[in-house]
Order: sequence, then structure tokens, then C-alpha cells
Amino acid sequence: MALSLAEKIADPQQGVYLIGTTPPKAGTAADKSLRIAGKLLGRLQQLEYDGLIVYDIQDESSRVATERPFPFQSTLDPREYSRLLRELSAQDVITYKSVAQRDSSEFEHWLSESAATFALKNLVLVGSPSSHGQIKLSLPHAYQQLAAHPASFFLGGVAIAERHAKKGDEHLRLIDKAAQGCQFFISQAVYNAQATIDLITSYARSCKQQGLTPKRVILTFTPCGSEQTLDFMQWLGISVPQASRYRILDAENPLNESIKICRDNLTQILTHCANLEVPLGLNVESLTNRKEEIDASIRLFRLLKALMELHLAEKQVA
Repeated sequence: MALSLAEKIADPQQGVYLIGTTPPKAGTAADKSLRIAGKLLGRLQQLEYDGLIVYDIQDESSRVATERPFPFQSTLDPREYSRLLRELSAQDVITYKSVAQRDSSEFEHWLSESAATFALKNLVLVGSPSSHGQIKLSLPHAYQQLAAHPASFFLGGVAIAERHAKKGDEHLRLIDKAAQGCQFFISQAVYNAQATIDLITSYARSCKQQGLTPKRVILTFTPCGSEQTLDFMQWLGISVPQASRYRILDAENPLNESIKICRDNLTQILTHCANLEVPLGLNVESLTNRKEEIDASIRLFRLLKALMELHLAEKQVA
């Protein structure tokens, strides 16, 4: 019998290969959502992947003083789109949920509804984008509520290498989140390989010192074909080294250059982390709805999956 996505994530011998996407904008009619989902899955038809990630897009303007390069648009409930994709693709889906906007009783209702109405199984809970503004529910309290809820969820968290580069303690956050129930972590888009290597190395080292088994870290990659997308990545908090930025902007084909950079970054990460006991996974997303960047994300997925499969095969032989 085929393994579920949760079983694959939990088994370090298995590769895990995911596609990230966002729901259609709020107010999209059901028939149009169906067409959008069908178009996405049509693009993915030739790929072998293990599941989908549906993000919960929030207005993060409180986190950054500069203007958002792409205007914020609220989306359909990620649970609706997750259910639609799961039904159409017969693939498992991981659904993101931002918890800061609801109080404890609202979140309790959300959990019950997510299990009963939407049949969600795989969740990633996300805290407030900043300490400014009203936070109705903290991430630790949300973890506590989910742990006490009668429904059974497979819980993941986010891993932010950029935060580790600034504060040096993201690996401790991962250990703490694992103690609160997180079974896996998904990174922000990786453009700074060294920051990611430092985080994974620190995480592996601390787990070994504490006698803990590291959870899987799923690395996210995204193509970038324009200065506006680069600015958007920076606005989101993704670290793009200046040399990589110039490589993309000055290239004859910026999208292809960004794919090469992602390949180089993953190769560096796999090389440096080969002997660490941290199982890795792959997630590829497109940050925009531009057709050329979506098409590039398909090419990127194929390339990076082949790299990761080779790495996994070499580890198993060794």
C-alpha cells in the first residue's frame, strides 16, 4: 500500500517532493476555482510529486515599512482550495494557517471545522508576521490547543534561515517547536545557501547534544525572472546575496539564471549537510502568477528533484 505524505515525511529513508501554491483570490466563483485548480494540476501531470502545499496569504505590511511590490489580495479560505486540490489530484495536501488573527475560541472552532468539514490532516501553523499590531493568539498557545484537540493532525512548522543568520537561535526554535508537536519544518525560499547550511548544522549539532532525533526540514525553492520578483522576495524577508541578485538581473535569461542559482544552492546544501542526520525534503513554488515563472518552477522542480534523489541514493549506498 502506498505511503501517506505524513508517513513519507516521518521516514528518513524516503524522499519528499512537494509543490507549493496559493488559493485563488477571495470571491472567486466555485467554477472558476475548479478551472484554476485543474490548470495547475494539468501543469503538474508530468511530474512525480508527493503532495501539495497551500499557503495562507496574510497582509504582512506591519512587518515591513516599505511598500509591497505586488498589491496584497486576500484569497479564498486555504482549506477550501486544499480540499479541492486533494479531491482532484488524489494527493495529500499540507495547509498553512496563520493563527494570530483569531482568539482561542475561534481557533478551537477552526480546528473542529477543519477536521469535520474539510478533512484536513496536515497543517503548518504560522505566528504573527511581526510583534506589532494585535495578536489574538500566540503560536505556542495555538500548539497547545491543537495538541489538546480530539482531532488528529500531522503538524509542521516554519524554519527561517534568515532569522538564524541574524539571531543565531533558529535551531533552538526548531527544537522547541518539535517539543510542542511539530513533526517537520518547511523553510522560506532559499537563495542564501550559507544561512541554510548554518541553520541545519546548528540544528543537527544541538539535537545530537540533547539526544534528540532531528525532524525533516523541507527546503523551498522558487524561480525569479524579474527585478520586481526580486524586490518582492526581499520584502518577504528572503535573503538574496548581492552577487546572486546581479547574476539574475544581468543575465540574458534571468529565469534560467535563477534556476542555475537554485541548483548551485541546493548542491552546496547537500554537500555540506551530507553527513548530518537531518532528513531533507524539497518544495518548489512560484511567488507570482506570471506564466513564465510558473513554467520555470516546473523545470526547477525536475532539476532539483533529480539532485535530491541522487543524493539520497548515494547516502543509502554509503
